[in-house]
Amino acid sequence: MAQTPQQRQANMRFAKAQEAKMGKPEQVVKVKREPQKSPISKFWVVILGFVLCGGLIFELMKLFF
Repeated sequence: MAQTPQQRQANMRFAKAQEAKMGKPEQVVKVKREPQKSPISKFWVVILGFVLCGGLIFELMKLFF
């Protein structure tokens, strides 16, 4: 399908804009960084810790008592 004159002009304008950008670095935007939030809540970290270490604690208790 052939380009219409309007499409050809739009493509030429776009190409000219892209050539003007070539070789120039992108502007660095200074962003105020917020402290990162943990992907899981403290509650689930405690539950996971209990599941992982709780068995060991119960085994030690069973040995001594």
